Amino acid sequence: MTKKIGHPGNKEYAIGAASLSDHFVVPHRDVPDVYIQRELVAIRARLQEMYQKFMDGKTPEDISGKTVFVIDDGMATGNTIKATVKLLRKGQPGKIVVGVPVASKESIQKLANEADEIVALQIPEVFYGVGAFYENFSEVSDEEVTFYLDKFNRLRKAG
Repeated sequence: MTKKIGHPGNKEYAIGAASLSDHFVVPHRDVPDVYIQRELVAIRARLQEMYQKFMDGKTPEDISGKTVFVIDDGMATGNTIKATVKLLRKGQPGKIVVGVPVASKESIQKLANEADEIVALQIPEVFYGVGAFYENFSEVSDEEVTFYLDKFNRLRKAG
């Protein structure tokens, strides 16, 4: 689980990402370290809350040797997915595949040496932000996540 660290002037512009145990930041002269530290505390508190809610005390799946798919709504800077891939690499997966409906050319280039495969349905010439490619760009609610995780777990048990 990772979350983006947004720029103080524009929270949608990712300058890095954080997990519960690690973080990645692209240095910016106009972003003080105190801001990064404050964001890390807030992001990790939210990630811990999500972990407890969605994992329900279960340990993460062993990904060693497995193919792992990282799916996101899109990549503008690629920083959030780059941090996620770096974190996943520590689990020694066999392959990491990134899948997004839309991505900037720059994000594809940034991830080219990080992920084993990148699938992007659209890589437009002009890229203003991920939200510009959606009619409804609202965040997925915790309830929706819980619903689909429960559904997945029921299907998995059924066989």
